[in-house]
Amino acid sequence: MTHLNISTADGRGSALSPGSLSELNDRFRDASPEALLRWAIDTFSPRLGLASSFGAEDVVLIDMLSKLEPPTRVFTLDTGRLPAETYTLMDAIRERYGVSIEVYCPQAEAVETMVRERGVNLFYKSVENRKLCCGVRKVEPLGRALRGLDAWITGLRREQAVTRTRVEKIEVDRDHGGIIKLNPLADWSWDEVWAYIRERQIPYNALHDRGYPSIGCAPCTRAVQPGEDLRAGRWWWEGDPAAKECGLHPAQ
Repeated sequence: MTHLNISTADGRGSALSPGSLSELNDRFRDASPEALLRWAIDTFSPRLGLASSFGAEDVVLIDMLSKLEPPTRVFTLDTGRLPAETYTLMDAIRERYGVSIEVYCPQAEAVETMVRERGVNLFYKSVENRKLCCGVRKVEPLGRALRGLDAWITGLRREQAVTRTRVEKIEVDRDHGGIIKLNPLADWSWDEVWAYIRERQIPYNALHDRGYPSIGCAPCTRAVQPGEDLRAGRWWWEGDPAAKECGLHPAQ
């Protein structure tokens, strides 16, 4: 196995060249998610974390990581507008795996200012307002969660949305200082995710059984109709599927 030079400066930024990144993706193109996670732990631990919104993909990754040592940090963004079912699942995951979930909340002053100036449900009024709300409640807390990390793991899959069709298993996250972003399930299908969950009887969000394939904040998520794509229930009042990202995962 070729050794690639992956180093960071001040705990931020990657020395990966475009050629090295391509070589890494070639190496793991047909590898299992577990193989990529094992490599990530060996390469980046303890400066490695899993970002979990407790969707179906995230519980799969938590299960996989639970079988690998040393333990990997698991963190989540509590926007203050999550469905009750998401909090119930968080407790179930804690009990099942004995994992300590790091919770990052938005800055109270920023939320208060935004709500005072634009209203509690400002996101329904314009895309600009919606992106402002996502920025305050999700993007800024993510920045804090990633401080000090050399790499982070997500549940992104190419099949999820038109904005994610080019997701690679290993990326350089230039929006967060050039740290490494790992997407072990990038090439998995929705059916593969659920086959894994059912085979291992992993706890999952009850909203999935009510037609919610993608679950975010309660006022911004609805069930999808037969034939709709997996993220049709996210910000459903906005017409352009290419704009349906909150800022955590800008399209490459």
